[in-house]
Formats: sequence, C-alpha cells, structure tokens
Amino acid sequence: MPRLRRPEDEPGLADRPGPEYLEILARGLRVVAAFNAGPRQMTLSELAALVDAPRSTVRRVLLTLEHLGYVARDGRHFSLTPRVLVLASAYLTSNPLPALMQPVVDGLSRRTGEACSAAVLDRDEAVMIARASPSRIITVGLEVGYRLPAYCSAVGRVLLGGLTEPDLDAALGRTPLERLTPATVTDPVILKALVIAGREQGYSLVDEEAEHGFRSIAVPVTRRDGSLACALHIGLAAQRASVGRMLDEFLPLLRAAAAEIGPLVP
Repeated sequence: MPRLRRPEDEPGLADRPGPEYLEILARGLRVVAAFNAGPRQMTLSELAALVDAPRSTVRRVLLTLEHLGYVARDGRHFSLTPRVLVLASAYLTSNPLPALMQPVVDGLSRRTGEACSAAVLDRDEAVMIARASPSRIITVGLEVGYRLPAYCSAVGRVLLGGLTEPDLDAALGRTPLERLTPATVTDPVILKALVIAGREQGYSLVDEEAEHGFRSIAVPVTRRDGSLACALHIGLAAQRASVGRMLDEFLPLLRAAAAEIGPLVP
C-alpha cells in the first residue's frame, strides 16, 4: 500500500510559517485523506503506514474523529461516515463553479452520448467538480471528487497549461511520473512540450496514457480576463471513437460549450 505524500513534499507547505502551523490538524486531515488512497475500511496499522505517522498519534486522531462522528469503528477496522460529506458540501455550496458547470456537462453528455466532466487542478491532480454520463455507461467511482493524474490525462494537461512556466516546472518536478501504460509519457521535458502545445492549440488529446483502452480530449474554460477557470473533458473507451472522430466531432462541441460558459464564470 503506497504512502501518502509527506507534508514537506506538498506544494505550499515547505515554507509554512512554523509557529502558526498545527501539525496535529495536518495529521488529522491526512488521516481523512488516507481513506481515498486505501480500502474502504482500514486498521490502525494500515492508516499509520499510509500517513507515515506514529500509531499512537493516528490512534488519537481516529478516536477524536470517531467522537466527532466522522469515523466509525468495527472491531479493528475504521471507516469514514457520511458526516464527512459536510466537508465536501462546504466546498460545493461556497464555490459557484460546480453548479455553473453541471448543466454544461449535462448538455455535452446528451449531445455526444458520452461521459463528460469539468475539472479543476488540485496540486498535481485533476479533480472532477461536475460530471454527467449516459444511462448506458456505468462509471463506478468516476463521479464528482474523482481524481486523475494531471501529467497523463487530457484534462490534467489542459489545467497544467494554465500555470506559469515556473509553476509548471515545479509541478512536473515534484510529481511522480509513473508509467501507467506503455503509452504513458514520463519524460518531463516532453511533458512540458505537450502541455505548452496543448495551451497553444487550445485542447489536449491523450490516447491510452492514463489507462489502457481509454482515450480523452479536453479544452480550457477561460474567464473574461483570460484566466483559466476549469477544463471540460470527454473520455471514452478507445474502441468507441477514433482520434479523428474526437477531433472532428467532439472538439467543436467542447469548444463551443467552453466559449459560451467562460464569460459567465466569476
């Protein structure tokens, strides 16, 4: 089971102000996040290994979360409760972007007959904030909140394209560039060139890099001031559409939707 990234390796935390930084709060949040990286239920030992913290510390965190109603215990195993959705709901209700993008992806999904989503960049991952799929498609786990590695996904590369050059270099430098399929590009120099090319041409298309047999295309959604708000994305099984069809049929629809909604994004 892989460990979560250490706090000092995470962007924005290496230069944190010492006196104001609450290590116990950081560890508590990392314990909650660990459930996204492992099984639905985990033991104390498994969680301690994931967050790379002493068992005694993780135990105190879990007992506190259990007391607050965010964690449930079944014998030696711990799991999250529905109460954690309060945290996700706080983001969704305080940020207008998900509500603004949901009708857009609904419309795209109806017109294309494929799964469509909108995503934002969270550190080195693309996070889905709105998603729609036809009833014929079963997307277990691929819902709002689902994450994709930015470096090897079309939506992620579009979002990386919104970074300044120093920030892009830093993102590619700190991201573990794993070869997920034989087609995955892992050379940071080539990846940077692909991100820049995608920025210049206004879209990114990734063919079986994040997952074997999966093809995706994405475009940026820009505000009136030209800043990147999010990315629109269509992903499908490779046998359902050729690269040519994605460029000829899906790309114009994505661009039209992005151009229509972009000026309305605050």
